[in-house]
Amino acid sequence: MKKKLLLLGGSTQQVPAIKKANELGYTTIVCDYLTDNPGQEHAEKFYCISTTDKEKVLEVAKKEAVDGIVAYASDPAAPTAAYVAEAMGLPTNPYKSVQILSNKDLFRDFLKKNHFFTPRAKGFNSVKEFMATISTFNFPLVIKPVDSSGSKGVSIVHNKEKIKDVVNHALSFSRTKRYIVEEYVEMEGYQVAGDGLVVNGKLVFRCFANDHFNPFASNPFVPISASFPYNRSTEIHNKIHSEIQRLIDLLNLKSGAFNFDIRVDKEDNIFLMEVGPRNGGNFIPQVIKYATGIDMIESTIKSSLGEDRDDIKMVEPKGFWSYYAIHSLKKGTLTEVKINEKVKKENVVEEYYYYEKGEEIPLFTGANKVIGILILKFDSMNQMLSMMDYPENWLEVKVEE
Repeated sequence: MKKKLLLLGGSTQQVPAIKKANELGYTTIVCDYLTDNPGQEHAEKFYCISTTDKEKVLEVAKKEAVDGIVAYASDPAAPTAAYVAEAMGLPTNPYKSVQILSNKDLFRDFLKKNHFFTPRAKGFNSVKEFMATISTFNFPLVIKPVDSSGSKGVSIVHNKEKIKDVVNHALSFSRTKRYIVEEYVEMEGYQVAGDGLVVNGKLVFRCFANDHFNPFASNPFVPISASFPYNRSTEIHNKIHSEIQRLIDLLNLKSGAFNFDIRVDKEDNIFLMEVGPRNGGNFIPQVIKYATGIDMIESTIKSSLGEDRDDIKMVEPKGFWSYYAIHSLKKGTLTEVKINEKVKKENVVEEYYYYEKGEEIPLFTGANKVIGILILKFDSMNQMLSMMDYPENWLEVKVEE
């Protein structure tokens, strides 16, 4: 009998996991609250249920007698997956640990208590609560929802003037109506992105990247690219690896994919800004496969079903690879995405578009507001970093307002 896999989410970026599970011969069942999600077209069964509704998802999992559950590339669904798997005795990481990783103020508290480098931070429910303690913080401050994903609702403030507006903005993206305030962490070089795979409690594979941002975007905290490999020394790579492993040990994490957002300061101290218990979005697993040959999607699926992954070993990236999130700094009617012909011929490996010419496109404010994704290859580190830092030199998004 074929094993049954429950996948939480059927968005365009989650379709590759559904397709891979089908390819591996598993029965696929998808939950998503959107009736028009594309994932349902590839799954054998579909339930129109929110992936954050733990009890309803558990009902489906029991009804279908699933053998595993995956929250592919989804922060909000990760606690649900752990909750359901734990309730049914399926392979999973501890629900309590996944809750810590998925909740920004719980995560900051955990890091502080266990002596990791972490910015001063505190969670609040209202503006009044924060204003009573504002004198204990040093500006600039980053304010964000404790439970959002894709950098939605994140802002930086340099003084008290816009605190109320910024807090209300953050709360509008929080399911629990709670936000966190943290002191800004100055970093040396690029923010670190990437994914890793845990097997039997060990970080057996990881692939670090350089995060790139658009400083002119209305939300400059949303990455527009992750370029592989990360351009720091082997010593720094290993130091980051060690801090992640210490976190894995403390949280008793057992298996599966993890997504990283990390900062390294000028003293080479490692700040674990985010460690998500899921694969990265924006086709990061596909980029990693090009760079290393490791299929993170297949490994995630098999881990969720308790299948042996002892064959996975550390592989260093070969060549230079990235994704690029095509986006617009204004909303309106898309007239053209113009890519330099030489770049299209020599660098673009795969391209995905979520909008067609003539359709209304959104302002780029979060990872869910991209027009499409490119996967690219490069001849050198310098070429890769230059193209990802200055995409306006080779790509233009034309919009009529």
